[in-house]
Amino acid sequence: MIEVNHLTKRYGNHTAVSDLSFSIEDGQIYGLLGPNGAGKSTTMNIMTGCLAATSGEVKINGFDIFEEPNEAKKQIGYLPEQPPLYLDRTPREYLRFVGQARGISGKKLTRQIENVMAVTQITDVADRLMKNLSKGYKQRVGIAQAILGDPQVIILDEPTVGLDPRQIMEIRELIRKLGENHTVILSSHILSEVQAVCQKVMIISKGKLVASDTPENLEKLFAGRLTIAVKAEIQEEEVPEILSSMASVTRWTVQSQGNGCCRMELEIEQGIRSEDVCRELFFAFAEAKKAILEMNTGKISLEDVFMELTNLERTEESDQKNLSGQYDAGEMDSEQDPEDTSELAFDSEQSENDSGQDEKKETEGNSEKEEGEVKE
Repeated sequence: MIEVNHLTKRYGNHTAVSDLSFSIEDGQIYGLLGPNGAGKSTTMNIMTGCLAATSGEVKINGFDIFEEPNEAKKQIGYLPEQPPLYLDRTPREYLRFVGQARGISGKKLTRQIENVMAVTQITDVADRLMKNLSKGYKQRVGIAQAILGDPQVIILDEPTVGLDPRQIMEIRELIRKLGENHTVILSSHILSEVQAVCQKVMIISKGKLVASDTPENLEKLFAGRLTIAVKAEIQEEEVPEILSSMASVTRWTVQSQGNGCCRMELEIEQGIRSEDVCRELFFAFAEAKKAILEMNTGKISLEDVFMELTNLERTEESDQKNLSGQYDAGEMDSEQDPEDTSELAFDSEQSENDSGQDEKKETEGNSEKEEGEVKE
C-alpha cells in the first residue's frame, strides 16, 4: 500500500502540490488525472524519491521514501514522462545496466531481462541500437526497465504521450496485463485513457486532490443533475411561462436560434426519470401550441465530472485572489491618511527641483555652444 499524507511542494511563491493526501491499495490500476500543470508529475517525482518535498510524507509498503529511501525504492518501478534511455545502447545492454544498478546479477539478471523483454514484446529488437527504434518501442523499453526486478508498485508518467493510435492501444493493453500482478499508478491528462485502463481515478487540480473514486462512482455522484436539450418553435420571452409551471425543471437557459426557434438546456430535479420529464415537456408545449423540433437527454460522463471539478477549483482560486486583492487594496486605503499631503508635497518639491536642475543644465549647455561658435 502507498500512503501520501499532507504532501506539499513549493517553488518560491508557487505551490505545485498543496496538502495532498491519499492512499493506494494493492493490486489496482490507479489513474492520476488532471490538466497540464496540475501537479501530477511533481507528485510522482516526490513519490519515487526523485524530488524532495517541502513537507509531508510518502510511505511505500510501510517504508518512508525520505527516511528509508533504499528500502522504499526497492518497491517501485518508475517510468518518467521522458524515458531515461541510452540511445547508443541496445535494449538488452541497457536493461543489464539497469539491473546491475539495482543489485541484480548473474543468471537471475539474465532470466529477468528475458522475462521483461517478453512481457513488453521487445525481444525482436533486443539487439538493435535504441536510437534506431520507433517511439513506441522506446516507450516499451522504458516500461521494461520499470518492471525489472519485479517491483510491487509501477508508476508511469504519461506513458502514451506522443504515440500513434496503434501504439497507444498496445501500451494500454500492456498496462492492463501489468495490473494483473502489480499495483500500477498511471498519470494522464487524457480522459479516455484513464477511463479505458484504470479501476480507480484521482483527479488533481492546482496541486489539490478534488476527487477520488471509481470512474463509475464519479459519474453516479454527479448523475443526479440530468439535463435535457430542447429545440422548439417559440419566442425567447415565452419560454419562462411554460417552464416555470414545471416543478421537475430546476434551472434552464435559453438561446435564440433565429427563424422563430429557441434552444433550451434544462436541468432536472434529482431522482426524476428523464422519460417522465420528456412526456411532461411534450404536453406542456403542445398545450401552448408550440412545436418541439428536437429533444435529447444528456448522460453525464467522466469528462463532464473532470471539467466541473477542475473548473470549480479554478473558480474558487480566482475568487480567493479577487478577495485578497480587495483586502490588500482596502488595507492600503485604510492605512493612508486622506488628510496627509506630506508625501504629495515632497513629490511636488522633488519635481520642481528636478525641473530646475534640468533647466540649469540646458542653460549651461546653450552657453557652451555659443562660446564654441564665437571661437570659430
